[in-house]
Amino acid sequence: MENLFATLDALAVAELIKARKLGARELLEATLARLRTVNGKLNAITDFYEGDLLERSVAAAGEGPFQGIPFVVKQLMADCAGTPTTLGSKFFAKEPVAAADSTAVARMRRAGLVIVGRSNTSEFGLAPTTEPAFGGATVSPWRSDLSPGGSSGGSAAVVAARALPMAHATDGGGSIRIPASLCGLFGLKPSRGRVSLAPLGETLAGAGAQLGVSISVRDSAALLDAIAGDAPGDPYSTPPARGSFLDATQRSPGRLRIAFMHALKGRAPLDPALVAGVEQTAALLADLGHYVEQAEPELDSTVMGVAFGTVMAANTFTNIQLRANGRVPGPGDLEAATRLTAEAGSKISADVYIRAVQTFHRTGRQLGGFLERYDILLSPTLACTHLPLGTVRMDDTLERYEEGLAPMVPFTSVCNMTGVPAMSVPLAWTGDGLPIGMHFVGRLGAEEMLFSLAAQLEQARPWRERRPPLLA
Repeated sequence: MENLFATLDALAVAELIKARKLGARELLEATLARLRTVNGKLNAITDFYEGDLLERSVAAAGEGPFQGIPFVVKQLMADCAGTPTTLGSKFFAKEPVAAADSTAVARMRRAGLVIVGRSNTSEFGLAPTTEPAFGGATVSPWRSDLSPGGSSGGSAAVVAARALPMAHATDGGGSIRIPASLCGLFGLKPSRGRVSLAPLGETLAGAGAQLGVSISVRDSAALLDAIAGDAPGDPYSTPPARGSFLDATQRSPGRLRIAFMHALKGRAPLDPALVAGVEQTAALLADLGHYVEQAEPELDSTVMGVAFGTVMAANTFTNIQLRANGRVPGPGDLEAATRLTAEAGSKISADVYIRAVQTFHRTGRQLGGFLERYDILLSPTLACTHLPLGTVRMDDTLERYEEGLAPMVPFTSVCNMTGVPAMSVPLAWTGDGLPIGMHFVGRLGAEEMLFSLAAQLEQARPWRERRPPLLA
């Protein structure tokens, strides 16, 4: 069967199924065959559902907007009943086994998605690449010596290869937007509390979020429609949208006030391709009728980095303890950077942790004030154009790990700290044809505005026909 996802998005293929022009079983079998072929080259999927587990997924899928569409769920922050969520770690490869779907996964199934497997992630999502010792490195379909980014790199790689139209992704510091940028996809991190993380509670002091990566803007919008909303007892919630996010993609965003930045105070100048990408995007936005000027919020990146590292370390230590349920990691059970991060987290005092969370809140006030003057802040998604495999080392010292981390998160992590929504849109390209994501930040709860703008940009400068050469 022709690879429909090379040309059609998830909503379009679901319409064919609803109109009985395509059989759901036929699509499932053809997609699984292609996924296995693609996975042999990319190593993006850690577990394929087979036999009874697959049939239960088929039976659990509803007749929603994504009826019959195969889907993979990342091995982090989301549970699928009857299987372990490994977090990319050997230590959690077999246990605990999830007793039930997480709230978001249950909603995905009701929307019609057929879960066919789990996608690869860095261990505990700590790295902005996807090269866990357990499961091995995921390769970019754009070039075999590059990483697709992370920690949602497994999901991004299969979507970029057009083996699926969209896939689940999570984001604690940029893990939806980083691989979206490196793989030429659309990826939006929702506002804090927009999508429930139940049965988890607070994740990284509220920094964690989930949605997906996709070829089309409207698929991500419809997915957010399907899984948005809090669950009883959630620590955070975002005010409901005025309408559906999918409807927002059909509306003009109006004339927006957009600030753009392409420099980082106290850091080396960005690659000229990134600067050019921002300037070209700013010019496009002006041509579309938006008010655009260069401006940036006054934020202390050094203080923010220390606070984020404190929260990450303390949560890594605590989450290992809680999830292990009395088990103690042995030699080789955790990667060096994970183990060292957890050890550092075990020594963090209450007052240091609270001060870090207060830095999150203070930064939120500062960014919030800036976003009262502007609707959108534009920048590159990353401070680099590509990510060679092995750049971010998880098998060495924390210093080496942090050295690799630094250029990946300077524009993305502030959105996690402050809870605001942000998206990466594939609007620029390197001279040798690699995608560059442009990063758009909105105020809390402004997903509708972001989706409207993204759809306008998608129409003005479409990207779907640009496909990776590795699996052409």
